[in-house]
Amino acid sequence: MKDFCAKYNVSHETYLKLEKYCQYLIDWQDKMNLVSKKSLQDIWARHFEDSAQLYNFIPSTAKSLLDIGSGAGFPGLVLAIIAAEKTPYLKITLAESIKKKTLFLNYVKEELSLNNTTILNERVETIKNKKFSAITARAVTSLDDLLKYANLLLDKNGLCIFPKGKSYKEEIEQAQKQWKFSLTIVDSNTSEEGKILIIKKLTKKGRTKCQE
Repeated sequence: MKDFCAKYNVSHETYLKLEKYCQYLIDWQDKMNLVSKKSLQDIWARHFEDSAQLYNFIPSTAKSLLDIGSGAGFPGLVLAIIAAEKTPYLKITLAESIKKKTLFLNYVKEELSLNNTTILNERVETIKNKKFSAITARAVTSLDDLLKYANLLLDKNGLCIFPKGKSYKEEIEQAQKQWKFSLTIVDSNTSEEGKILIIKKLTKKGRTKCQE
């Protein structure tokens, strides 16, 4: 616990909320198969730390964040729990199309009193008339597809935070065929092959504006 609190600069109270969330996930797993069984063997590093490391890339000026395809809440719910302590003005929206998973997300939200969190039971393509300061997504789809969604939902000066695995170079090359963007690549703390892609100034090639 002390190592986690020091590493991610969170309080004992926030750590306890994350522990409760972890226990809820274990309790619901048998009924709903929320995450892969294999990942449960190292659940804290595989899901909680892997998500928590993304928080430091969210600008302190960000007012809203969208997590695409939240699943069991990674990284969105972990970020919401941390933000509740550190940046309570940051409003976090979790978009998840599978109803049983949104039931779990809403349960955790209510149990932990996450008033900074909104949960949408819908596909990201159906979200209309909303813009976000930051967008996250973890193990959802290719970078090219993520940028298609982000292009419609990202504020002009917003950024994307996308953790990726060993195929990240190929995904970047494919995405660059259609998109222009500023890219920073950061090593993951939880995976030797993992990278975190920080994307800004997203523009569709052939256009002069970031958002249309």
